[in-house]
Amino acid sequence: MPTLPSPGETPHRHRQVAESFGVDPERYDRTRPGYPQAMVDQIVSACPGRAVLDVGCGTGVEARQFRAAGCTVLGVEPDPRMADFARRRGLEVDEATFEAWDSGNRVFDAVIAGTAWHWVDPVAGAAKAAEVLRPGGLLATFWHVFQLPADVAEAFGAVYRRVAPGSPFSAPPNVRALDGYRPIFAATADGIRDSGRVGDPSESGFSWERIYTRDEWLDQLPTQGSLTRLPQDALAQVLEGVGSAIDAMGGSFTLPYTTVAIIATRTGAP
Repeated sequence: MPTLPSPGETPHRHRQVAESFGVDPERYDRTRPGYPQAMVDQIVSACPGRAVLDVGCGTGVEARQFRAAGCTVLGVEPDPRMADFARRRGLEVDEATFEAWDSGNRVFDAVIAGTAWHWVDPVAGAAKAAEVLRPGGLLATFWHVFQLPADVAEAFGAVYRRVAPGSPFSAPPNVRALDGYRPIFAATADGIRDSGRVGDPSESGFSWERIYTRDEWLDQLPTQGSLTRLPQDALAQVLEGVGSAIDAMGGSFTLPYTTVAIIATRTGAP
């Protein structure tokens, strides 16, 4: 889940948060969910070729999925800890922010970003993507949006409001998660339009769900952007409180996801 900005703020300016996920890359890679295969297949089938650039590749979660689908993937990642982990998993990675990355005149059939494009300047990022995409190539940005069931959200929210009041999980349970992402989706679409070299973006949603046990949910919580920089004593309180809430639910819960993809096609001559 992105660390959503306060009104009037933009996530890509919060570099200290953007580059905090590498504090525990092994946990991040182990616990962060992959992306729907239907979405991966849709993107790959629409590309003119199989050369993919993965922006903000992290540990390589989506890069490995695209590689398994027959693509050659180059990652761009600003955090050296995440980049090193991805390389150890067999991915080629350049260390840089996307805006400052030197393409070396390389071109690609797709530029993808999995739960990462909100850390990129939406206007400069779309322009940079246009520079490195072949005509007909795709810019595909996508995010996991999950909506905690109301009873789960209330139980979790009580813990967060006490220990980590700035967390997205502290919001009242009647707030739709998708609404919190709308500013990010709008900024992404506007940046694509403003680039002038990428066609009008379309939005697609892929629904799925996952059952989390107590241990599985607590294992991934420290990878969330709202908690990566939380003091250890406060994090321990969050984990204890959330763990107790899950125990009261019977030790597990079902979490509905929607993976939202914003996709546009590179137009014009190289």
